[in-house]
Amino acid sequence: MNVTELWIDKSNFRNTRSVEAAPPELRDGDVRVAIDKFAVTSNNVGYAFSGEMIGYWRFFPTDEEPWGKVTVWGMADVVESHSSEIEVGERLYGFFPMSSQVVLTPGRIKAEYFMDVAPHRQDLPALYNQYSRTSAEPAELRAIEDARCVLFPLFATGFVIADFLHDNEWFGAEQILIGSVSSKTGYGLAKFVKENGYNGQIIGLTSERNRTFVETTGLCDQLVTYDNVDTLADVASVYVDMSGDGPLRARLHHHLGDKMVNSQIVGVTHWEAEPTNELLPGSQPVFFFAPAQIDKRNADWGAGVLTEKAYAASAALAAKLQPLLRMERYGGVEACATVWRDMLDNKISGQQGIMVSLQSEIE
Repeated sequence: MNVTELWIDKSNFRNTRSVEAAPPELRDGDVRVAIDKFAVTSNNVGYAFSGEMIGYWRFFPTDEEPWGKVTVWGMADVVESHSSEIEVGERLYGFFPMSSQVVLTPGRIKAEYFMDVAPHRQDLPALYNQYSRTSAEPAELRAIEDARCVLFPLFATGFVIADFLHDNEWFGAEQILIGSVSSKTGYGLAKFVKENGYNGQIIGLTSERNRTFVETTGLCDQLVTYDNVDTLADVASVYVDMSGDGPLRARLHHHLGDKMVNSQIVGVTHWEAEPTNELLPGSQPVFFFAPAQIDKRNADWGAGVLTEKAYAASAALAAKLQPLLRMERYGGVEACATVWRDMLDNKISGQQGIMVSLQSEIE
C-alpha cells in the first residue's frame, strides 16, 4: 500500500500538497508503522513556525525544498518489523508526520518504550524520539487515546512551564498573565501554576469569543480581553505568551514597564500578527524551550521524573476537562489539509479536540 502524506510549504504554510509514494524498504532493525490517527492542535502550528530554529522539520525530512512534514502526536501500529525486539501488532504513541505510515529505527528498547535511533534524529531533542509501547501501560491510559493525543502534549508543556516558573520562585511576580488562555496549553498552565502553590493572581488574556469557554474551566482568578489589557494592575508580572502576538506583547511591556519581570514566548496561536523587533521595557521576551527545563530536572531529580509527573498531571486534568471538550474526527488528506488551514486561521477553539487519519476512514 502506498504512503499518503500531507506536505506543507515552509515558505507559505497555507500551501499544502498531497503526496502518494511507494513505501521505502526496511533496513535491519527498522519497523514500519501504520499511523492510525493523530491530533491537530495549535502545538503543530508552533512546530511549523519554529521548525527551522528548533529542528522540527528535520524529524521527517522530505529532501525537497521548500516542502516539509508537520510533526504531530498520534497512535500507530507496527505492521512490519525487522527488529527482533519489536513485534508486528504493537500499538505505539508518539511523534509522527502527517502521514499514513512511517519507518522508525528502534533502539534503547525497554518494556515501556523505545527511542528512534535513526542517525538524522540523534542531535534533535530526545523528548520527541521516544515512542510509548502501549501494551505495557495501564488500561485507563489505553482507553483515552484521543484525549491523550489532543491534550497530553499541550498539558505537559503547561506543566513544564509551571515547573520552570516555580523553579525560579515565580520571578517574584504578583500576577501571572497567560496570553491566549483559551488554548489547551494556556488553561493547562493556569491549573498547574495554582497546583504548584502560586499565591498571586492568575490572569487569563483572551478574546471575547472565547471568554465563556474559559470561564467554564474555572482555572483563572481573572479574565481580561485583549482590548482591555491596559487596565491590568501595575505590579510585578510574568507574561506567558501562547499567542505569539507581537503588538499585544509590546502593549503589555509598555504598560507594565519594569514591572514586567519575566516574559516567555511559548505558542503562536496568532502567528501572523505583525512582529515587533523593538527593545521592550522590562524583562526581554525569550522563547521557552521545554526540553531545556526537562533536561534540568533530569539532572535534579533523575531521568524521566519530570516527564512522569507531567503525564500524571495531564491525565488527571484531561479526565476533569474532557466533558467540556467537543471531540471531532476527520479522515483523508483533503480533510487534513482543511483542518490544518483552519488551525492556521485560528478558527478552531480550545474547546475543540481534532483527530485526523490519513487512512481511508477514521473510527
